Amino acid sequence: MSAFKDPFDAGTSLTHGCSCGHHHNEAEHQADLSAQTSDSEALSNRVVEAAVMRALFPHDATRRRFLNAVGASTAMAAVSSLFPLGMAKEAFAQSTGPLEKSSIKVGFIPITCATPIIMSQPMGFYGRQGLNVDVVKTAGWAVIRDKTLNKEYDAAHMLSPMPIAISLGIGSSPIPYTVPAIENINGQAITLSIKHKDRRDPKSWKGFKFAVPFDYSIHNYLLRYYLAEHGLDPDKDVQIRSVPPPEMVANLRADNIDGFLAPDPVNQRAVYDGVGFIHTLTKDLWPGHPCCAFAASKEFVTKMPNTYRALLKAIMEATAFAAKPENRKQIAEAIAPANYLNQPVTVIEQVLTGTYADGLGNVKKDANRIDFDPFPWHSFAIWIMSQMKRWGQIKGDVDYAKVAREVFLATDAMKLMKEVGMKPPTTTSKKFSVMGKEFDPAKPDAYIESFAIKRT
Repeated sequence: MSAFKDPFDAGTSLTHGCSCGHHHNEAEHQADLSAQTSDSEALSNRVVEAAVMRALFPHDATRRRFLNAVGASTAMAAVSSLFPLGMAKEAFAQSTGPLEKSSIKVGFIPITCATPIIMSQPMGFYGRQGLNVDVVKTAGWAVIRDKTLNKEYDAAHMLSPMPIAISLGIGSSPIPYTVPAIENINGQAITLSIKHKDRRDPKSWKGFKFAVPFDYSIHNYLLRYYLAEHGLDPDKDVQIRSVPPPEMVANLRADNIDGFLAPDPVNQRAVYDGVGFIHTLTKDLWPGHPCCAFAASKEFVTKMPNTYRALLKAIMEATAFAAKPENRKQIAEAIAPANYLNQPVTVIEQVLTGTYADGLGNVKKDANRIDFDPFPWHSFAIWIMSQMKRWGQIKGDVDYAKVAREVFLATDAMKLMKEVGMKPPTTTSKKFSVMGKEFDPAKPDAYIESFAIKRT
């Protein structure tokens, strides 16, 4: 019995023997049919149709009499009215084979940007996909990068610019890397030492020492953007150094830095400890900006497609759950423990719910302080590369659109978002504004040239 026979052909048999009478046996028949029908979608559709017809007509003679009486097209229409063939075909096409590897390691930095990656372990999203995932808390971004490149981690929580830098070979040999999903949007802030509470004008920050998580980070690019828009050259008028997020509050307390542009819960922890105040949320500079990403090597994506898809689907399901505000307190409890964020639940809740103390005696409410939208817009990647080039990290020409397509896997995200009940966009690129200045992803070089302060 073959899954590839046409079940709406009255001349074929769905039970035994060669269905056409022109082959010595059914194996030869199927080899010939497979050669003629090489399209994988057509083959999978045939499997679904045959299964449905066998269920409706257990006796093959009855099926043949029915088809001879009404014809193939009428029969298909009649069956489709009783059973959603289209949905069944789509579901079958999306199904995968066995996992190539069920026990995997995913590295993360203990910040709320990693929420979907972290929560998927204690809340069971990985398990539902048949995965045993060890989420490994890691000290800093350089360690995350190195352990992933050395294949100690199968995939990782990364800053969204990192896979672009790795793919382009900035600072090292190029290795193709991918961003199948953005982990969070918004969720960052500029925080200053409490001693600077009366110095809210950035023009007065000349000589300040700032920390960002990594050179290749949205934090670095947004801080530079913000300072430059206020007339400060980020390479001449201030100092910017890379500091792992878990060490930022201690450095602020020790007066080693004057402030930082950091992921949460670092900002809120500085307020909680009484050593800093939140100057501005980055969402007020660029609403809906990306920050962190789920990242994996192109080798992992292509050599372990079933494991990759299961892992991505688990993270997508977690992202869809985290996108609903009513779930945020439950998530805060799940990710606060020592093996994850190691923070008081109240600190995590203030970040995730958007009702928070700002360190200046105010309680603010902003439901969009952090949000979760996994779609890796190609225009996000192009903006990131424009800032890499603006500040001299990219030398020479770059094919922005090509790199964006190869690194930010928007097509994969679209498919999985639909499966988990999220509504993906219908395009992969869009215009947006940063501090009131429009970015057109079709004209990145003109955008770079429009800035007075730059290294190019």
